[in-house]
Amino acid sequence: MTITVKVAEAKTHLSELLAKVEAGEEVIISRGNDPIAKLSRIRKDTDLTALIEEVRAARARAKPVTTEEILAWKHEGHRY
Repeated sequence: MTITVKVAEAKTHLSELLAKVEAGEEVIISRGNDPIAKLSRIRKDTDLTALIEEVRAARARAKPVTTEEILAWKHEGHRY
């Protein structure tokens, strides 16, 4: 989830915003209506939860696979 805050609010609530970022949210900081910065979590190589979420997001963007495609892949390279 992404939330947007103005610069003054970001200054006042920086600790709270960082806690939200640590929980996986992104924070956009804007000056007026113009976004100027994005706070996002830095993924650690050992952060398995973040990796799983990335894979789930990628799978959600992928088109569905048909049964015929799966069978074709299963038999790919086989000689009959």
